[in-house]
Amino acid sequence: MSLLPPRPCPRAALALCLASPLLASAAPPATTELPAVRVDARAEGFPPAGPVIATKSDLPLARTPLSIDVLGRGLLDSQQVHSLGEALQNSAGVVADVMGRRGWDDFIIRGQTATSSVFVDGLRSAATNRMAEQTYALEQVEVLKGPASLLYGDVQPGGMLNLVSKRPRAVPGGSAELAIGGYGLRQLAADIGQPFGAGRAAVRVTALAMNRDDPTDHVWARERFIAPTLSLDFGHATDFVLLTSYQQRRYIRQQGLPLRGAVFPNPNGPLRRTLFTGEPTQAPYDGDQARVGWQLDHAFANGWRLHQGLRWQSTALDGDFVTSEGLLADARTLRRGARRQHWGSRTWVQDTYLSRLFGNARFSQALTIGLDAFRTWEWLSQEACRPGRLDVYAPVYTGLPCAQARITDTFSRVTSGGLYLRDALQWGERWQLLLGLRHDRSRTESEDRLRGRRQRNNHSANTGSAALMYEVLPGLRPYLSFATSFTPNAGVDAFGSAFAPEQGRQVELGAKYALGDKALLTAALYDLRRRNVLQNDPRHEGFQTTSGEQRSRGGEISLQADLADGLSANFAYAYTDAWNPDAGKPLPNVPRNSGSLWLRHDAKADNAGFYVGAGARAASARSGYGYRMPGYLVLDAGVGWRGQGWDLALNARNLLDRDYYSGGLERAVAVGDPRTWSLRLRYDY
Repeated sequence: MSLLPPRPCPRAALALCLASPLLASAAPPATTELPAVRVDARAEGFPPAGPVIATKSDLPLARTPLSIDVLGRGLLDSQQVHSLGEALQNSAGVVADVMGRRGWDDFIIRGQTATSSVFVDGLRSAATNRMAEQTYALEQVEVLKGPASLLYGDVQPGGMLNLVSKRPRAVPGGSAELAIGGYGLRQLAADIGQPFGAGRAAVRVTALAMNRDDPTDHVWARERFIAPTLSLDFGHATDFVLLTSYQQRRYIRQQGLPLRGAVFPNPNGPLRRTLFTGEPTQAPYDGDQARVGWQLDHAFANGWRLHQGLRWQSTALDGDFVTSEGLLADARTLRRGARRQHWGSRTWVQDTYLSRLFGNARFSQALTIGLDAFRTWEWLSQEACRPGRLDVYAPVYTGLPCAQARITDTFSRVTSGGLYLRDALQWGERWQLLLGLRHDRSRTESEDRLRGRRQRNNHSANTGSAALMYEVLPGLRPYLSFATSFTPNAGVDAFGSAFAPEQGRQVELGAKYALGDKALLTAALYDLRRRNVLQNDPRHEGFQTTSGEQRSRGGEISLQADLADGLSANFAYAYTDAWNPDAGKPLPNVPRNSGSLWLRHDAKADNAGFYVGAGARAASARSGYGYRMPGYLVLDAGVGWRGQGWDLALNARNLLDRDYYSGGLERAVAVGDPRTWSLRLRYDY
């Protein structure tokens, strides 16, 4: 089997599309001498070039009756994306960086928080994600919207992310780049690949070193990352890929601004956007994360195909954080709280499934049977710190004394597993039906070491999905889908009773229009319900309870296209009505209307010469926690030159330097990024 990534299936019968990898494994492959080529990532377009890894099938995106956005390397590079939050601004219905620049990734999908639903190469990252993912090491970002429990178990119902790592390739090549930018950005990165062993093996190493300051005073970040990968071809029936990575991040958190002087008026005037409400001498967060895993694919002689993914992940993070506790009566003296945190986790996860195609061109059936398992150990300890009060208009920092005695010392272990079955049925050229059923079991064990308390919760659930798609015209395929989800809730309420698991369900009506492999237009309407959501108990302080229901209704439109004359486009728009019926108010940080547009034009068809990019990002007003954040519109732009392996690019975000808020908390609001720029010089060979 080839080390090259799979090619997209042509527009033909679904049976042939699904059968192609099986037929390839059944017949001896022809040996073809490939000419040496230089791989140039800048030449990639915006539409996805192959199947979506997260769907666990060979279906092209246009034939998948689900709402999925694929953000590929061509789009991310043209914008000089430096974080996952910046990448997600290209996806309809996704709100990113709600917490601001705090060192990890946070996002909302279809009005529902989805921060814990991050998967890497089809495997869950961790129960709690506290390390920001490095986007330079990714081939593409896949955004699955709506419940995805059928294939992935206990994920949040709004949706999930699957981050696809760069893999070794069958041709030699690589790149090295240097970037500088606003607020002290300095970045050096390399991506090197080399096949060996007569093309039966290949290695690829991705590495990055980054230092940068921040628009907020006293905030900074340092990152080191390396990801060696190895691909082995054990003949025409078996492929094996070893995926490893190590990441080190040190940073001071951005704390946000107090509400009065930001979203509320303050008699002392507006607050400086650069105000730091923490302590310059506080211990920075120091995090390390290591991953080791593999992806194994084998084709049996009887037509069945086996895939197994397995990974071990270790994460540790220590540091101080300071919180805003509100201004005093003089509206300028800030009360603050602080903690010194020590957090860590170990995670083991595996997913194994068998698939086979039955039938012929008139009727085909693609069956998938899988079993996944997940276990994580997580611990957290905290010491109390006592920062002094801070004059937010004339700050004099007081230091951050921290006690030695711990106020928190907890340990938890989560074990879960699921068995799933999916059947993809195809009638002729036009009708397609997806049916799926899953059974999950999970156990959550937690221990409060300071108080000597232990808890154990066991949950089980059945979930399923169904989707129907019909091609009414060439390239135009409307679809209707229904899906349910399941997420365990850990802990007990004020009466010692275990929480019921969270449940979700969604009905979606959509349509996809594909213009060959040059353009894909997707539109969807959905109704999403989420029950048994944990929230603070208003009658019993320090305890939680489950709310009756949260709901999201809305519509989304997305377009990815490589148009004529070197023009590429990515457009996303979402209308989201996210509501908490029990509280009678909208869910926080969810704009009713949001969207983005990015255009790139290459002067020449061969991508040599000058190119330009321009775009906009916008969101309407959003509710916070008892306050309202105004809407915003910001403009982005880029220009560059490419030729003979060299690529020089200059990008600017928030070109007009508009003030806006990316999200809000109960006592603070996160300031959006001001105007920033990045100049990158890259050489491809």
